[in-house]
Amino acid sequence: MMQARTTVGLLVGNRGFFPGSLVEEGRKRILKVLNEMGANVITLSPADTKYGAVENLKDAEKCAKLFRDHADKIDGIIVTLPNFGDEGSAALAIRMSGLDVPVLVHAFADELGKMDVSHRRDSFCGKISLCNNLVQFGISFTDTKLHVEDPESKEFKEDIEKFFAICRIVKGVKGLKIGAIGARPAAFNTVRFSEKILEKYGISVVTVDLSEIIARAKSFESKSERVKHELEKLRTTFNVKNVPSEALERMARLAAAINEWIENNGVKAMALQCWTALEMLYGVVPCAVMSLLSESLLPSACETDVMGALSMYVLQLASGKPSALMDWNNNYGDDPDKAVMFHCSNLPVSFFQSCEMSYQQIIAGTVGAENAYGTCVGRISPGPATFLRLSSFDTEGIIAGFVAEGEFTDDPIETFGGYGVAKINNLRSLLHLIVKYGFEHHVAVSKSLVKDAVIEALENYLNWEIFTIGECSCHREEV
Repeated sequence: MMQARTTVGLLVGNRGFFPGSLVEEGRKRILKVLNEMGANVITLSPADTKYGAVENLKDAEKCAKLFRDHADKIDGIIVTLPNFGDEGSAALAIRMSGLDVPVLVHAFADELGKMDVSHRRDSFCGKISLCNNLVQFGISFTDTKLHVEDPESKEFKEDIEKFFAICRIVKGVKGLKIGAIGARPAAFNTVRFSEKILEKYGISVVTVDLSEIIARAKSFESKSERVKHELEKLRTTFNVKNVPSEALERMARLAAAINEWIENNGVKAMALQCWTALEMLYGVVPCAVMSLLSESLLPSACETDVMGALSMYVLQLASGKPSALMDWNNNYGDDPDKAVMFHCSNLPVSFFQSCEMSYQQIIAGTVGAENAYGTCVGRISPGPATFLRLSSFDTEGIIAGFVAEGEFTDDPIETFGGYGVAKINNLRSLLHLIVKYGFEHHVAVSKSLVKDAVIEALENYLNWEIFTIGECSCHREEV
């Protein structure tokens, strides 16, 4: 599934006694790059203001009105300085627009051979002045990797991709509805959370009793289009040769019931009471159903882990790819930077090298194998990974989390369920952080590298407290 195109408001800064030709040229250059990168751009035209830039209060008012008129479309604002720029007017335009979206501040680079009056930009200095004004105005913003960058440079394009991810996260979390199907398993105090803290940040939890979903699943006719559609997806996605047809049909009914409830309630991520009531009352595990949901970009967390579902959703917004929820499960021999990641499992099918449907061996010991079909068995393919856990800290009244990057390796391992060997540099410090602050044993995983965008979005714009490990940065860090 493709990401929706990001729409940005572009504000081009100008200061009159610097070369105007640089503004005219710079606006064209940055628009070309943004268009090539698939962005929708809303910006003043040269018919609106001189060079289509913001140089004074009247220009700022025009820019603010343009942004207000498209407020329902704009995901973020990019301020670019082809010359020094008028910092006050640029900051005022953002304030007067009333938009509460991420802001990227970019400045063009001077060339050593062009430092005369006709070619000198001084954007290097102007960016500092603009950021000073944004801080005074209380406007959060994102800096580029380098202080000044050519729009055509590799660094700028990477900054834009990261900024698009930040915009997706901030926009996606606002007004989010997370579904919670069933009660927390009694043995899992770890997945407790605060609905009220989530609501403080505009995130609602929609609940439903598991019995209602089971009753709806049982009510579907076998020949209904919903059930036939879900059954076909199960059969074409998984190797089901060892799964009884009765179990597959029950899974299809369950998928139909859950999808109907999701559609009726506007849910974008969900957490499910996956054991053991479902197996005892309905006769399947929901893993394959949840795998298909996550693969279709509706993150589905097990064990009613609502904060785990939120963590999955944030990673999905950042990467545009399905995310999973896994356990920090085993040490990998005596290697301090490796761990065996595991779940029993409902991982998205794109995580696996190959995947077979079977019965869930752990739960089968309690409910019998005949009531435990539907789990996804396979090894995670090697490649980069980002790990994220968000939690509600009730006594502090905050959302906090940690994020780290690493990879899944091809190191030898033999086990069951969904599994892989993860390598994270300085893993011991991360584990120390997890146990020190009481983070859960579940962690969301994306097969992509999106740590920087996640930190910037959650910490700078949503004011959540995010920990990480490794190189020094502005965010809170454990070493």
